[in-house]
Amino acid sequence: MNKKLYVLIMLAIAGITVKAQQTPIFPKGEKAPNVHHVGNVWLTELQPADSVFSYGTSVAIFDPGARLDWHTHPGGQILIITEGVGYYMERGKTKQTVRKGQVIRCMPGVEHWHGATSETGVTYIATSPTEKGKTAWLERVSDVVYKEKK
Repeated sequence: MNKKLYVLIMLAIAGITVKAQQTPIFPKGEKAPNVHHVGNVWLTELQPADSVFSYGTSVAIFDPGARLDWHTHPGGQILIITEGVGYYMERGKTKQTVRKGQVIRCMPGVEHWHGATSETGVTYIATSPTEKGKTAWLERVSDVVYKEKK
């Protein structure tokens, strides 16, 4: 095989590999109605809680600027950031920037919000136990709080 053909084949294989690595693992899901958030958020329920597993697992995809309202989880929640850059903030504490690969522990009953930065979307897998109840929604996160520097 001549060198040019070999190089073309290797470049094609590399291109396929890169494309496969950029393909999302889970589908984008359904666009959530803007009831408890600002901006565009898509949700995919991977596994609802049931009689065997008392926690649900979902994927949330946020467009840049999208954010959830203040809320609590009676049983807590774990967020696994899988793409992009976002924010996580507990009431009375400093806003944190979160990135792909980080795991956030939302402690039971702690008021907090999370979402994307204004420039970058964010995606995470969320898992929450449901035996103590589901999310308790509070007020909107103000633009002042969302935009304040860390």
